Amino acid sequence: MSEARRLEVLRAIVEDFVHSREPVGSKMLLDRHQLGVSAATIRNDMAQLEEEGLIVAPHTSSGRIPTEQGYRRFVDRIEDVRPLSAAERRAIQALIDGASDVDEVMERTVRLLAQLTNQVAVLQVPQFSRSVVRHIELVGLGGGRTLVVLIASNGHVDQRVAQLDPELSEDDLHLVKNALLRGLANARLEEIARLCAAVVETLPHHLHDAGTRVGTALAALSDHRVTDRIVMAGTANLARSNRDFSLTITPVLEALEEQVVLLRLLSELELDRRGIAVRIGRENFYDGFEETSLVATAYGPDQAAKVGVLGPTRMDYSSSMAAVRAIARYLSRILST
Repeated sequence: MSEARRLEVLRAIVEDFVHSREPVGSKMLLDRHQLGVSAATIRNDMAQLEEEGLIVAPHTSSGRIPTEQGYRRFVDRIEDVRPLSAAERRAIQALIDGASDVDEVMERTVRLLAQLTNQVAVLQVPQFSRSVVRHIELVGLGGGRTLVVLIASNGHVDQRVAQLDPELSEDDLHLVKNALLRGLANARLEEIARLCAAVVETLPHHLHDAGTRVGTALAALSDHRVTDRIVMAGTANLARSNRDFSLTITPVLEALEEQVVLLRLLSELELDRRGIAVRIGRENFYDGFEETSLVATAYGPDQAAKVGVLGPTRMDYSSSMAAVRAIARYLSRILST
């Protein structure tokens, strides 16, 4: 018996079950796929796949559906992840290009990924404290109110209004900004508070107060980004997959609310040779995720954060892998500019 042919039968069963949600029989395979063999040969192949634990009959005299091991074998054998269509690529580019800042890019990204895959899209926001200072800007708003802008190496732009002496001139603001740029050049964001105090000592005495207030604003902006967090969209897609869960989707919804658990799950993922991580069913060790699959990859300049989709094990893995990988490439390009 040809192992290659058996795997082709497994691929056909997975694909048909993913799209129909109905058990797949030998006649259905013969009618829908050009397998080049007889119905008897297909039945023999299916019997061998069942013996190996890759497919199972959910009911007596029914067709067969993939097991978790079957999905795993199928995913591991996907050699070429199909590229997105031109229309899908244009949709990604248009949606992301229309965003005004990185936070909006991430919000738009998860919404689009959820639409492309009909799954729950999850995005791990890069920990801001790992980034360094790219630029600082001070903009006088009048009456001593000054807009303090912090731009980080991961693309995040944050701003805060500081109240300074109304008598400060534009030249004074320029001096403060340049001193901060020199003192904080390529500094990690978690070091801002400490370094700003040293910068203040280099300023003329009459600018010490302004430097302190601006430094306080910058430190507050950096603290705002220290905590890891998840951006998520498409939870409603689970409702359309309710039949894929043995009892109810409630445990999955409750697990999704526990961002600490989801962050841990994403952080533990190891990418395969294709640059993708796929966890299927009970490979997700955390309560609530035993009947789900997670497809994710890394993104960003340092590839430290993950973006992916989570849904039932009856997932279109090939399309999900393609969408996740394409989205990650766009995100990495934006965050690297």
